[in-house]
Amino acid sequence: MKVSQIGLISRKLAKLDEQFPVQDMLLQTGQLEQFTSGVYAYGHIPFLVEKKINEIISKTLTKYGCSELSLPILQPEKIWIESGRLDKYVSDGVMFQSLTKNGNYCLAPTAEEAIVTYAKSRLTTYKQLPVTYFQIGQKFRNEIRTRGFLLRGKAFDMMDAYSFGKDKADLDIEYDRMKNAYIEIFEELGLKVQPVGADSGAIGGSKSEEFMCLSEIGEDTILFDEESGRAFNSELLEREDYKEYLLENYGIKNTDSLQQRRAVELGHIFQLGDKYSKAMNATYSNADGKLYNYVMGCYGIGVSRTLAMVYENSIIMNNGKFDGIALPVNLAPYKLYIIPKTDDEAKMLIAQKMYQELQEKGVECLYDDRAEMSIGAKIKDSRVVGAPYTVVFGKSLDNNVLEIENNKTGEKQEVSLDEFVSYVCSLNKN
Repeated sequence: MKVSQIGLISRKLAKLDEQFPVQDMLLQTGQLEQFTSGVYAYGHIPFLVEKKINEIISKTLTKYGCSELSLPILQPEKIWIESGRLDKYVSDGVMFQSLTKNGNYCLAPTAEEAIVTYAKSRLTTYKQLPVTYFQIGQKFRNEIRTRGFLLRGKAFDMMDAYSFGKDKADLDIEYDRMKNAYIEIFEELGLKVQPVGADSGAIGGSKSEEFMCLSEIGEDTILFDEESGRAFNSELLEREDYKEYLLENYGIKNTDSLQQRRAVELGHIFQLGDKYSKAMNATYSNADGKLYNYVMGCYGIGVSRTLAMVYENSIIMNNGKFDGIALPVNLAPYKLYIIPKTDDEAKMLIAQKMYQELQEKGVECLYDDRAEMSIGAKIKDSRVVGAPYTVVFGKSLDNNVLEIENNKTGEKQEVSLDEFVSYVCSLNKN
């Protein structure tokens, strides 16, 4: 891909947001576009990074036996009336509504109602249970206080999954499977995430755990108990029965010695039980011929938040100052940023030839074809788009050598022109 085609705004960065410098940089360089508070468009590179995140989520959950589907974003109000949640979501101001002469609708803030409606016409017998469905798509919540750019928006991308089982035993199995799948997903994404005990909030249900990414930019506080090695969201201390709850669910006897850490919530899993299946009369026929309500679990990953944390964890610092980003190799849509010396036709032809050969080998690269810009400005832009590696087709070619820079570490490796393509192909596998 040529850099002139990706919509990058090349400019000297103004003072970056001290708490969220990477996302501010994405806005200033045109890689994010803010339409209004909490509503963003993704440019070419962030869109492709999120696509890779989604592929990892989908691949992992499919491996764990989950079935991917797509539920409507625009939902009829009647299913929310059926569950009994419409009035609360409307009175709390969370829901975006579309009131028409032909019926009332809402933009989905979550999907419990939709998935129960989908499941109850299909899961009619115990022989079909347990099963877990998942989807990846947009959700909409009228957040009064948007924060941290992609960390808390009005429109955001989310993976939400729902398990349907016969009883608590089925629920426990599916809950534990999803917990293991989450740990695997975040490990592959390179994010250090800690599952912690949490309150179920508006979703309801009993047991729930959040997947917290430790970070100083987080708005959540998690508490660690060194004796048991367990952790939980500090919001649990707001429960009147928090001492009994922590002892029963986490084996924590003493809250005086708990350690505090800041974190960003990237995922949440719940044991819903029969709350929604009972409210919406969703049943299956058991071996005894009687009808029973599904026992459900709910599992979510904030994909937009995860994208934000991937970027925030990819910062390059130079003498204590922000100097760009270097995305992880497995998430970067383009592994190598090629900078030709555009005022030297012979060197530029070599760069074009190497670029074409890498394309044919399946190695996606960015080729900076902008003739009006200096090599120094292009090197800065290679860090702005997050390329893991950069190569300049310049003076070193006089000695038949190319110098490939690891943008994360600053290390440089000299490679002969003859070995260049095979060397870059090996980088693509790391």
